[in-house]
Amino acid sequence: MHSTDMRSRPVLITILLLAWPTMLEQILQVAVQYVDSAMVGRLGAEATAAVGATSTVSWLIGSTVSAVGTGFMAYIARAWGAERYEDAGRAAAQSVLAVLLCGAVFTALPLSLARFVPRWMHADEAIQPAAARYFFILYCPMLFRAAMILFSTVLRATGDTRTPMRVNTSINVVNVALNYLLIYQPHAVRLFGWEVTMPGAGLGVTGAAVASAISFVIGGLGMARAVWRHPRVSPKGRSLRPDPEVLRPALRVTIPAALQRFATSFGYVAFASLINSLGTISLASHSIANTVESAFYVPGFGMQAAAAALSGNTYGMGDKDRMRSVTRTLIALELGIMTVSGGALFLLAGRLMRIFTPNEEVVALGTTVLRMVAVSEPVYGVSIILEGIFQGVGDTRGPFKYNVMGMWGVRILGTFLCVKVFGLGLTAAWGCMIAHNVFLGLMFTLRYRRGTWNPLLREAKME
Repeated sequence: MHSTDMRSRPVLITILLLAWPTMLEQILQVAVQYVDSAMVGRLGAEATAAVGATSTVSWLIGSTVSAVGTGFMAYIARAWGAERYEDAGRAAAQSVLAVLLCGAVFTALPLSLARFVPRWMHADEAIQPAAARYFFILYCPMLFRAAMILFSTVLRATGDTRTPMRVNTSINVVNVALNYLLIYQPHAVRLFGWEVTMPGAGLGVTGAAVASAISFVIGGLGMARAVWRHPRVSPKGRSLRPDPEVLRPALRVTIPAALQRFATSFGYVAFASLINSLGTISLASHSIANTVESAFYVPGFGMQAAAAALSGNTYGMGDKDRMRSVTRTLIALELGIMTVSGGALFLLAGRLMRIFTPNEEVVALGTTVLRMVAVSEPVYGVSIILEGIFQGVGDTRGPFKYNVMGMWGVRILGTFLCVKVFGLGLTAAWGCMIAHNVFLGLMFTLRYRRGTWNPLLREAKME
């Protein structure tokens, strides 16, 4: 989307045009995650636990790479809004260096530590070999995963949310097809009255990992191709040497964001480790409930991507009134959407759990925790959208403090006391998670009301 289009269109229309491709993209990603979990879940609770045992470590790595993209998002979005297209292109070229660095680091570390991660996560000994193998395969194509994450950030900063949607849609289709072929043994199915033998490699959990790895390669190549062909920010022909004029401001945003993601994601690892110690049933319930819940965060995170791009573009335009209108509209939309989303999660929790497992004990426990967290969806949605707004204008220090305080002071400390000191179970642990979400909602709202995040207000006061 050209910056002049953003200036001339009504705020609500601009938000919806930016948000709907990202929301659809994330809906499809969650749908594939549902299919993955359902396919693996049919192999039994141990298979589900093997996949879920290392998921929070994967979040840690993925969110750290995403944080690197935050700095480029803020820089490119602001340059795009100010119609400084040459600066936006220079930043896109620097993102290539970030892809290479992240790809190298986050391939070497996970592969060298793969066999230890399930043990550190306190997974049952019976599932540790399968969990380690799954984790190892998943991180072989990390260079391509980094390209997917960072290049999609570059495109979204320019207002192009449709290309990442198309690329991710294609790899999701590939992932589902490969899952079907690689997870199961050859088996007969009836189609239109005919019995047909379907091929299958019978690789189980390993097959699911291979399917994901191949999809990452295709997605990384597709996203790189899209950036290289972009008419304004293509790195083609540009210098790939480190550019301090781009990297310094980008790193001022990236470093707090990366520290935040690392600290909070490491908190997720600690949280999952405490959950894993509760046994296979609790772990399976937790893993499936997380998968179910993720679908109901899709509207929030879809709006967050639009919020980051739009607030950054508006900052580049230097329009204080439009910034106020953009942020208020985003918050109102987010509250409405997440209220509906939370209500749907509460009503459908049990039915959705049964999609992934026939184990009634797992279903009952997962349904309980999902209905608990459904009540906090609107509050958490506010923190999601405000964090996106803050990221777009380069304000990452405040969110860093709030996220670290909430994760370690509320969620982890509370869960440790509940599980290790008082001997409580999964419902108490999710209660601590909900308290963390409420804390974030309150702190982000206070920061928004104070206005310290808004560089346009600071610049107006200096004048």
